[in-house]
Amino acid sequence: MFVRFLRPNNLSQKMMRVIFSIYLVVTLLITSLQFLSEYLKTQDAIVSELQQLDATVRGPISTSLWQYNHNQLDSLTSGLIQMPIIEGVDVFDQNSQSIISKRFYDPTSVPLSIFDSTSELSWSLNGESIPLGTLVLYSSSGVVLERVWFGFALIAITAFIKLTVLFWLFIWAFDRYLATPLRQLMSQVNEVQLSPSISKRINLSNTENNELSQLQEHMNNMLSAMSTDRERLLEGEQARRDWLEDAVAKRTEDLQILNEKLKHLATRDSLTDVLNRGSFFETAQQLLVLSQRQKSTASFILMDLDFFKRINDTYGHFIGDKVLIHFTQTLQGFLRKSDLLGRVGGEEFAIFLPDTGLDAACQLADKIRQTISDAALEVEGKTVTYTVSLGVESSGPEDQLIDELFKRVDLKLYGAKGKGRDRVER
Repeated sequence: MFVRFLRPNNLSQKMMRVIFSIYLVVTLLITSLQFLSEYLKTQDAIVSELQQLDATVRGPISTSLWQYNHNQLDSLTSGLIQMPIIEGVDVFDQNSQSIISKRFYDPTSVPLSIFDSTSELSWSLNGESIPLGTLVLYSSSGVVLERVWFGFALIAITAFIKLTVLFWLFIWAFDRYLATPLRQLMSQVNEVQLSPSISKRINLSNTENNELSQLQEHMNNMLSAMSTDRERLLEGEQARRDWLEDAVAKRTEDLQILNEKLKHLATRDSLTDVLNRGSFFETAQQLLVLSQRQKSTASFILMDLDFFKRINDTYGHFIGDKVLIHFTQTLQGFLRKSDLLGRVGGEEFAIFLPDTGLDAACQLADKIRQTISDAALEVEGKTVTYTVSLGVESSGPEDQLIDELFKRVDLKLYGAKGKGRDRVER
């Protein structure tokens, strides 16, 4: 039972653990407060005893100081240190210099808490009080604990007995009024679940009018409603199945169409409808590998519209988009079906030409450059002209990755832009 309390596997045991844990925490808190209260009360009593003892020995010690009788002073302090409540004695002169300092405890094992009573030593001469020094009597937590130890033990034993008795009372009460009825309820629910007939009902042996009996009634009402609805559901099942088959067939067809559209959208640039960067490089890599297997040469043309930002800033982004569309449409008029055209940047485009040498690629690039340079785009009554810079590179026998070919052609493109733009660099 105690193991089940520590590792509960059902609701009733978890509730029992929570309630008992709360009670345990409250009990420990109250017991701790009792310990603290007893400790502080005993400490106050010892401080009062120190003050009384201080008042008793203050006169003889003052006399010894006045008469410079160190033997008598040493005897007095030695007697004090032997008293049960004294842990230490200090006598200081009027300049706060130590005259005598004695400790009952070992300096290497100082008590947890030390408290003291301090009084001024003086001598009366001709009605005048002459200060002689200070007397300090020390006591400690060890003295307090020695006095309250029995009370502490009695409080702890009483708390343990109460916790033990209440623990078993908690276990008995939860098992009698909650755990056993819940186990019976779960058992009958399992029987209803496994029964081929839905006419079976729950019948708990505990007939008291409580939450469990109300739960039983609600569950039986639910089973009755389920039995009534079952026939109606069976009647409509075939009709729904037929409708579902038709709906699934139509949905499958729609999904096929949608997948084709999504595939197109995933591989195409939304503005120009040419291949986007990812699809272009993926397909170009495959064509490059095929060219290497066939020992043929492929070429790569990288293009960048010159001063395209100036077009956007001058005419607006709408006309800038029209320029990009015009550019791609112009390019498509020069390409074969086997050639790839893709948008690889904002105003940067690329063409991959299988089975094409460097000279043929340069001729195509120059035709594109000249056509774009001669073109004029009319949009909303505005005439827009623009140019393009092109870099051309062809593959060698060692080229296996399209990225390496792209790096080289990118350098060619930047060379074309650096030499004044509107040119082809090979």
